[in-house]
Amino acid sequence: MPVTTFGSAVAAYNNAARSFATGEGPKTEQVSGAGSDFAAMLKEGAETAIAASKKSEFLSKQAIAGKADVHDVVAAVNNAELTLQTVVAVRDKVISAYSEILKMPI
Repeated sequence: MPVTTFGSAVAAYNNAARSFATGEGPKTEQVSGAGSDFAAMLKEGAETAIAASKKSEFLSKQAIAGKADVHDVVAAVNNAELTLQTVVAVRDKVISAYSEILKMPI
């Protein structure tokens, strides 16, 4: 069973979200475990979440105007919801880890 790092999991998720959002095929992306910057990874994740949300809003507006396919709107909204759930889960883990660090004796 291969070991997957958090960084490679986030890169795979971002890659899948990007390919879904643009309609292109998946691209391979290398993430170095020791050299990757946690803040940059969080920033990229937040930007991906914002882009998914904006796309779902845009497609919803297009559907109201009768210019978008309902299936595309449902897929975009579902993608935005999944992205938001992922962001909330990561936030909860960061808060939990911070809380545990505060409980450590000095």
